[in-house]
Amino acid sequence: MSDLTLEEKRQALTDALAPQDCTESLWEFCDSGLADVVVPELPALRLEQDPIHKHKDVLAHTIAVTSKTKPDPILRLAALFHDIGKPATRSFEHGGVTFRHHEAVGAKITKKRLRALEFEQPVVKDVAELVRLSGRFKGYADGWSDSAVRRYARDAGHLLGQLNQLVRCDCTTRNRAKEARLMAHIDELEERIVDLARADAKAKERPQMDGNAVMSYLGLDGGPQVGKALKFLLELKRTEGELSQSELEHRLDAWWAKNQ
Repeated sequence: MSDLTLEEKRQALTDALAPQDCTESLWEFCDSGLADVVVPELPALRLEQDPIHKHKDVLAHTIAVTSKTKPDPILRLAALFHDIGKPATRSFEHGGVTFRHHEAVGAKITKKRLRALEFEQPVVKDVAELVRLSGRFKGYADGWSDSAVRRYARDAGHLLGQLNQLVRCDCTTRNRAKEARLMAHIDELEERIVDLARADAKAKERPQMDGNAVMSYLGLDGGPQVGKALKFLLELKRTEGELSQSELEHRLDAWWAKNQ
């Protein structure tokens, strides 16, 4: 196996991740010794006992998570590498075994390995970023402010959907109540992201005429009527879209005749 070309190594990894249920193919990839040649960091996870996930080792958990994901190459690679930084970050200094900052370390390892296998740069970038962000959801149950939700969505960017699925699949507990709570929290987070995005978009909307233009057109020096006129123009834009200047002025004249 040591004489495999880079293309053959990359293809072997891709093939192991391809089946709808890739459990068997991933175990074969590891047990055959192929992973030792292609992704040596992966079989090293057998040595890690994870006190959080009730698996015999981190490798078993990793394969379980990866197999739960949709057969999306980016997402599957991210799932495969999401705990790859645990061996390098294992510590017994904080009461039991911890893997602090393993996502950040794992992202660097992921980037290095995928580059060595000559995956395309956009793939390397997206997979490494998903690995880096894979632990960000932790703590949501303790309460996130709206700004924290916005930051989570902003940092994920175009990877938001894949990140949320990775978070869902990272739950491999057999405790149905615990799983249900986690899924409910993710559902809530996704709903909040949508609601906040709509609210932010609405807040950024502007009427076709600004305050100065309204005051000049209606001959006002300011006052509450200006705000009311702007509110009317904004609602007009929301319901009818952009209007010609003449039509806009016609509508404003009609509104002003009723409200002055």
